[in-house]
Amino acid sequence: MDGRTYDYRLFTRSDFSAFWALFTDNLVNLLILSGVCQFVFKMPAEIVFGRIVPGAAIAILAGVGVYTYLAKWAANKQGKDVTALPYGISTPVMFVYLFGVIGPIYWATDDPMLAWQVGIGAGFMGGIVAALGALVGPFLKRITPRAGMLGTLCGIALVFIGSVPLAEIFEHPVIGFTSLLFILWGLIGRFRLPGNIPAGLVAIAAGTVIAFILGESRIDTSGIGFYPPVPYIGDLIVGVQYLFANPELFLVLIPVQIYNFIETMNNVESAEAAGDHYPVGLCQVTDGAGTMLGALFGSPFPTTVYIGHPAYKRLDAHAGYIVGVALVIAAAAFFGFLSFLAGLIPIAAAAPVLVFVSVSLITNTAWAVKPLHMAAVSFAILPHISAFLMVKWGSLMNALRSSGVEGLPALGDESLTAALLMEGAHYEGHLALSQGAIITGLIWGAIVADVIDGRFRMAGAFAFAAAAMSSVGIIHSFTLQVPQFDGITIGYVIIGAFFYVYPALASKKDLEHRIIVPDEPDFIDQDTPAHQA
Repeated sequence: MDGRTYDYRLFTRSDFSAFWALFTDNLVNLLILSGVCQFVFKMPAEIVFGRIVPGAAIAILAGVGVYTYLAKWAANKQGKDVTALPYGISTPVMFVYLFGVIGPIYWATDDPMLAWQVGIGAGFMGGIVAALGALVGPFLKRITPRAGMLGTLCGIALVFIGSVPLAEIFEHPVIGFTSLLFILWGLIGRFRLPGNIPAGLVAIAAGTVIAFILGESRIDTSGIGFYPPVPYIGDLIVGVQYLFANPELFLVLIPVQIYNFIETMNNVESAEAAGDHYPVGLCQVTDGAGTMLGALFGSPFPTTVYIGHPAYKRLDAHAGYIVGVALVIAAAAFFGFLSFLAGLIPIAAAAPVLVFVSVSLITNTAWAVKPLHMAAVSFAILPHISAFLMVKWGSLMNALRSSGVEGLPALGDESLTAALLMEGAHYEGHLALSQGAIITGLIWGAIVADVIDGRFRMAGAFAFAAAAMSSVGIIHSFTLQVPQFDGITIGYVIIGAFFYVYPALASKKDLEHRIIVPDEPDFIDQDTPAHQA
């Protein structure tokens, strides 16, 4: 560039369509966390809608302010229009905080106030861990193949962002199919709707109207009021003190926050694959700081750069869509409209928008990596299927207990594990794969991509890193532990050792010539040499 400032418009008409997609994503998360806190953990509405929701809104406002500035900075630097990074509450981490931190405290003490205090304490400490990811994030981004980073995001998109909302659509087909029709027409098919009306808006509105006619939507204004954001320093201190008095909670907290800063790194890479370049370290600091600010104002739930930037890029969004979402979410939080929207908009009407985000991210990944690396992407998806199975198996057991079934063994019981194995359900294997699934998917995607490229020693380095993380419980274990040399760790060491010594022992002919695999697409020339690393 010649030093002139690029004329970047923050708001364009195309931001309107993107707004409805991101707003739906944030709204669904807020509805889920408020419902679980209020009805499962018995938190009073004063805590849920007076503290947690306004605190989450403050975190979203602050983060969106930074990412709006970054979008303008990136446009000036790159000399072209860019799409701002989407931002909000991390969906996977939200569930971990709900059922791995807040839930256990509530179930052990029957004290919803203490559960909330420990939650914001955990959020604040977790934000520190997430921000520290900036120290290693840029390095990890340089050495990790794109297929590994995007592949593990595809796993999350496929099972949690895509399949769960799709199930919601099929549970309420009249509402869901009506909304899905407009998503297929306007967002996936990319045809212009009459009057150029945003497809996301039409989809949600149409589904809501159908739900209202069927009696599955209601207008309830009882929760509307003024809920100003207030810092809760004393409660935060109580929560942090409880954490240090019960350090076993850090065994849940630290691995999930490592996951969170890696999720940020992956999502920034996803944006780069779509053509927009952002500083990953600064994004990780922003997410950590946003999480700490939210905790100070009452929200336990970590914020992060969202999955789905390619979808918003495809809609030609600028930065106006994230600004609009932040302002509407803040208004809904501070004036009690969230409970009103919870009654008005059925999940099935909003679910098709999330399906679009999932499909778009997977599609963009297929274009962003070379065809050979789709094997690595596929491999990176697999651990997330195990994570999905573990969540659903746990839900099944809880449902059976809630329905009055007595004497049920716990998941992990030896006799139940043996019985599941007899039925072809490999509980132990899926459990191991599910723990730290995003890191596991990233590592295996990187290993496969490096092997395809002939970077054997780099593949070995990732295997050794996996061995170290497995030995202390960052992956393949539900808690941190003293280093253990178990079977999975040994397996990683074997793979790492082989790939590290193979380039030195293999003949030149083996390194310079590929073989043809029957029934496989011929994506690679058999004379393409390996690139030793």
